[in-house]
Amino acid sequence: MAVAVICTGLTASIALLGGGWWSLAALPPLLFTMYFFRDPERPVPPGEVVVSAADGRVTAVEAVEEPKYMGSGATRISVFLSVLDVHLNRAPIDGTVEHVEHCDGKFLNAMKEKSAVENERNYVGIRTVIGRVLIVQIAGAIARRIRCSVKAGDSVAKGQRFGMIMFGSRTDVYLPAGKVEIKVKAGDVVRAGKTIIAEICGGQD
Repeated sequence: MAVAVICTGLTASIALLGGGWWSLAALPPLLFTMYFFRDPERPVPPGEVVVSAADGRVTAVEAVEEPKYMGSGATRISVFLSVLDVHLNRAPIDGTVEHVEHCDGKFLNAMKEKSAVENERNYVGIRTVIGRVLIVQIAGAIARRIRCSVKAGDSVAKGQRFGMIMFGSRTDVYLPAGKVEIKVKAGDVVRAGKTIIAEICGGQD
């Protein structure tokens, strides 16, 4: 709705300017707004796989401890979103949302490691067949708003849209150790709901 209002307002501005050459100044923000908020349909891979929660470039794949929701060792896959990427977030796996928490914070460059704990962020914890999976939406230096449309008790399907981080940002996915085989590495370009980031290989909960 907000996107439609913005686009309508910019279009009206162009019309009010009378269509003269000076009205071209309103076109770049209109076109960028339409481009930034694009929402392409994505074929979701079938089978026992985990898909990316965000478009962008993988900046890290590492073993970490995640005490906030998972309470155990996990593999964290970090994806940096530039202003040119699609910014919708999608569920990486089927499950039931157990935990949603928004934390205020700074707006450091999302490429920096400390942005994961110091920046404004939103936690979405999902109970799945492989146990607990955590998604963290992290605002960046430009991003000033995180949207999340799910709440505790909601069911989500793999590839389902659940939120957005506006402009450059970062999305981390934490997967339980020993339950998956990671299929991406730092430097890979991924697409939300489409790129397979892991295959389920361990026992299911």
